[in-house]
Amino acid sequence: MNLKIAVLSGDGVGPEVILQAKKALYAISVAYDHEFIFEDALIGAVAIEKTRNPLPEQTLNLCLNTDAVLFGAIGNPKYDNNPDAKVRPEQGLLRLRKELGLYANIRPIKPFKNLLDASPIKKEVIENVDFVVFRELTGGSYYGEKILNEEGTFASDICEYSEEEITRITHLAFKSAQKRRKKVTLVDKANVLETSRLWRKLVKKIALQYPDVKLECQYIDNVAMQIITDPKQYDVILTENLFGDILSDEACAIMGSIGLLPSASVGDTKALFEPIHGSYPQARGKNIANPIASILSAAMLLQHFGLEKEARKVYEAVEKAIEYKVVTIDLNPDSRFGTNDVGDFISNVILSKDDLYFKNDNVQIGQSTIV
Repeated sequence: MNLKIAVLSGDGVGPEVILQAKKALYAISVAYDHEFIFEDALIGAVAIEKTRNPLPEQTLNLCLNTDAVLFGAIGNPKYDNNPDAKVRPEQGLLRLRKELGLYANIRPIKPFKNLLDASPIKKEVIENVDFVVFRELTGGSYYGEKILNEEGTFASDICEYSEEEITRITHLAFKSAQKRRKKVTLVDKANVLETSRLWRKLVKKIALQYPDVKLECQYIDNVAMQIITDPKQYDVILTENLFGDILSDEACAIMGSIGLLPSASVGDTKALFEPIHGSYPQARGKNIANPIASILSAAMLLQHFGLEKEARKVYEAVEKAIEYKVVTIDLNPDSRFGTNDVGDFISNVILSKDDLYFKNDNVQIGQSTIV
């Protein structure tokens, strides 16, 4: 298969983790005889500094004319700490999602068996947890009208949803559930919010088309607790933009590190793949950022194009890195491995032949791992 991939590394540690994802994809291309063509472009704070635009037209045009987008991270304290900034890095990503029609963000939550102790949650609570969050991505308060009065004393963010916006992601969630454990949990605040009442009305109607899938509805405040105390109850979580953003980040506690969570943002014709962590500017250039979420996002890219065995190979390589403790310091404070080491290890596992073997002694002291 030949794929043209737009690479938007972005800000902070984005370029460092994206490099490791590209290494993994290159290894897959060699091992399975595919061709992946990467083309880099600017987005976020780096784009503002160079073009005064968080999403330059050249970047948008590239994304519109490639098969997929591999995304790093955006954000810079310069803008985060300035409430008066009119142009912000995040505006580039929001516009990109809208222009590409990426209305569904998909975030799988499945902790690695060798990292259960890394989570602050009890092992018996998170063992065998396996659910996925379907977050609506182009509606809600993130995109509604925003108002700030001249005095800076009043502000509002309008939350709006249409039937079409709710319907299209709901069908994706139910189709996913049919391939899993056949359960969808709608998360809303229907006791207070009119938009949530619309969500609940439409989702219940659509659920009738999927009689093999059980639908349950839970309030966001309850799920925020249940996702930590009893996460095994969930299979597919369906929710709106703001709730999905918060819940899926909260679920990082199950995984043990936000550096482990990949995501896919999909529409009818385009798809973007990104780790859910931020730009982590404090770690920029220090070779300590966890690249696994970015590498697993590349695996989701492979799955999106039907390359299932290739995606499984990436997952297996990541599991091998975790098994051999070739991880960054967020997962093991005593680790001697950095971002590049983890990426090299995973790529080497993908490329390994039967006659290659792991030297455990060297792994323990942070040296070469494959001979």
